Amino acid sequence: MGEWSLALAYLAAGLGAGLTTIGAGMGIGRLAASAMDGTARQPEAGNAIRITMIIAAAMIEGVALFGIVIAFFLVNKG
Repeated sequence: MGEWSLALAYLAAGLGAGLTTIGAGMGIGRLAASAMDGTARQPEAGNAIRITMIIAAAMIEGVALFGIVIAFFLVNKG
């Protein structure tokens, strides 16, 4: 593998990790905004909404972590 292809692999991994992080951040932001709206409309359901939000946020973070790990593994493969 030449130096150019290695440089492109590093660039692709960096972009992939960055895009994964941006996507996860946007997803968690939308999730929190929706949970705040739901809690404001129905305060009595606040605990249930909070628990559901935390579970969904953990799943989004897990997917983001997998994306970042896969991006870094692809760089080290070559």
